[in-house]
Amino acid sequence: MSTTTNPNLFPDERSLEKLANEFFAALPGGIPNDFLQSLQAKDPLVPKENHFDLTNPQTSLPDPHFPEKTGIPKSVAGSGISPTAVDKTAPIDLQQSFNNSPDPYLTGNGLSPKSVAGSGISPSLSKQNPETLINSNPFQGNSNAFNPSHPFQSAKLLDPKSALNLLPYEQEQPFETELKEALKSVNLSLPKQQLPSDFSGINNSSYYFISVNEPLSFTKGSENVISPNKGISSLASPPFDVNIVRQDFPILKEKVNGKPLIWLDNAATTQKPQSVIDRIAYFYQHENSNIHRAAHELAARATDAYEAARQKVQSFLNASSPDEIIFVRGATEAINLVAKSWGEQNLSAGDEIIVSHLEHHANIVPWQQLAERKGLKLKVIPVDEEGQVILSEYAKLLGPKTKLVSFTQVSNALGTVTPAKQIIEMAHLAGAKVLVDGAQSVSHMKVDMQSLNCDWFVFSGHKVFGPTGIGVVYGKQALLNETQPWQGGGNMIMDVTFEHTTYHNAPARFEAGTGNIADAVGLGAAIDYVNRIGMDLIYQYEHYLLVYATRLLKEVPGLRLIGTAPDKASVLSFVLEGYRTEEVGKALNQEGIAVRSGHHCAQPILRRFGVEATVRPSLAFYNTCGEIDTLVATLHRLRSAKPISFR
Repeated sequence: MSTTTNPNLFPDERSLEKLANEFFAALPGGIPNDFLQSLQAKDPLVPKENHFDLTNPQTSLPDPHFPEKTGIPKSVAGSGISPTAVDKTAPIDLQQSFNNSPDPYLTGNGLSPKSVAGSGISPSLSKQNPETLINSNPFQGNSNAFNPSHPFQSAKLLDPKSALNLLPYEQEQPFETELKEALKSVNLSLPKQQLPSDFSGINNSSYYFISVNEPLSFTKGSENVISPNKGISSLASPPFDVNIVRQDFPILKEKVNGKPLIWLDNAATTQKPQSVIDRIAYFYQHENSNIHRAAHELAARATDAYEAARQKVQSFLNASSPDEIIFVRGATEAINLVAKSWGEQNLSAGDEIIVSHLEHHANIVPWQQLAERKGLKLKVIPVDEEGQVILSEYAKLLGPKTKLVSFTQVSNALGTVTPAKQIIEMAHLAGAKVLVDGAQSVSHMKVDMQSLNCDWFVFSGHKVFGPTGIGVVYGKQALLNETQPWQGGGNMIMDVTFEHTTYHNAPARFEAGTGNIADAVGLGAAIDYVNRIGMDLIYQYEHYLLVYATRLLKEVPGLRLIGTAPDKASVLSFVLEGYRTEEVGKALNQEGIAVRSGHHCAQPILRRFGVEATVRPSLAFYNTCGEIDTLVATLHRLRSAKPISFR
């Protein structure tokens, strides 16, 4: 049999189906009854009698991707792609999409959000004249500006076929040849229960492409520590395959209400790969000690592991020095640290702080408290109807009294990616310091401190596949060393008398007492994991999921998406007419789907759009199109149970 190749680099589902049919035709009795029953339970179009001619394409199984009776699109098995992602009545024509669109993120018909996440540039800037916003040009020297050589920018400069290679899927594989070879070695006496139970590809991680069995190893000094987990962790330079990635996350094998767990609450917290779990366990088994100031072996091991984690964070953020990295409990504590140290020391009555309308409560309340104590004024950058900050209005807020601008890089409630570099440069031109809340950005896009040039950047480890209870403050080294500590105690002092205390320089001056050593080490392991996959691949795949989910959610009658900025990360907030958000969350939970429902600690921005709460599915790179299909199918059932009343 000759190998066929899909020109769009997606698996040819027809070829896979034919090969699968040949496989089952080779088995005694044709289709196993239990397999047929599982298909019948999932798809009402499957006939009740076992009379298929599996070698005849005209009488093979009905096409599961166009279920005329249900109207709910399904994903192609194992591929992470649905033919209905762009047009419900026709397969995706990515080639045509690239030919018609000047931007590789437009899907041809303008139906899907376009994103340049990580660039610090919002497409909404094209509607404004940034050079007139402030006296000097805020874009001058912007290393993140349009770059024709950048693989994410300007499809015009790319051959369309080569552009398709950038899509976030397994690179072209001779999967038909491999499957054909596998068929030759099939043992026809194989027990039926060992056959694949369905074709969804969601939970059968090794259904196609490659299966990884080698254990993960990580190095501690001269030791080689073995982790028994499987998956992409084991590969030195793997292609991206979501089915392989999912093997690394043991919690994804959990059942909720008898259904496979579908974790769509990633904006609240991300799940942990086995390598992170193993690394923390190894620390407590072999390295547990307090750090620094000891001559024994375990203290040396613990100190090495802790400081190695600091260096990993430095590299991850592209900070200038590990001394610019401070470990804290999370982004909330990080913002409070800046407010209660630098803010208390440097701000006085009449000074102004600017935040955006998009902020999490953690980036509002500490500044309100500081303003009340010191007589400061808090100003707010407004957002437009799509949920993007309005730079022209921001420029009007800046002035000689502006001392601090503190804003989020990605909104936790809407997913909006703010034009971070422009906001920072405009603030610096006004003489203000800048803090960037990166809690929602670090798991979705590259962040670069030397390029952004912010004064502080904060994030939480549990948002980037690391442990809870650990977070980071990045600060410019000179600024940190000029700032008074916010807590006193051991570890942060050089000398103490009853008359005077001399403090260490950063980072130690901000790490009083015994820190969360084990979870700092775990955060280092999480960064290793993310780096092993590659943030570019993560961004590409998550952007595809966002486009796919956005299109399908828009087709649910009575569903209103909250936050439709053209530059978005993987957050989808919505309300469903006729239902309270908690009712939707409860119904989704019955299907094993975990989403957040409520105000998401971001009440001001939700009220800006006239709602008190939303349902918020949020995506990560281990999610699949099949999971999104299940989410959307459940919403359609809810809609059918309570039809919209037209007045």
